[in-house]
Amino acid sequence: MLNALPKSAQPGARKALQDIYNAEDRDLAVKAIKTFAQLYGTKFPKAVKEITDDEAELLAFYDFPAEHWIHLRTTNPIESTFATVRLRTKVTRGAGSRTAVLAMVFKLVESAQQRWRAVNAPHLVALVRAGARFERGQLVERPATVAA
Repeated sequence: MLNALPKSAQPGARKALQDIYNAEDRDLAVKAIKTFAQLYGTKFPKAVKEITDDEAELLAFYDFPAEHWIHLRTTNPIESTFATVRLRTKVTRGAGSRTAVLAMVFKLVESAQQRWRAVNAPHLVALVRAGARFERGQLVERPATVAA
């Protein structure tokens, strides 16, 4: 998104994006998106369109437990995993057969897995997988009328 802005506007836009991303809840994030659109919409509509068109996806992590937000806000696990594999494959300049490459990648990812940070509140993962609803990072219990 920052590539759609000139260099001079990027520091301010980066701060505005951080306000969106680090908001306490979805309502504050939506307000921050509106503020971003007001500040940059007239001069840089392409940049604002990238944010407003993907608002649901950008704020999807608010539908999960608050303890998991730190993990969902980052792409570092993906990047660090592929960085490990990329470093090794560049050094070996191709590992030969497809089977050898798959075996090498598997072993590299398996060894990288030992250095990964554990998920906060792992007991909530089962609830997320079961389809439990979370609002503002808190579990929403079923209403009494539905439970009866």
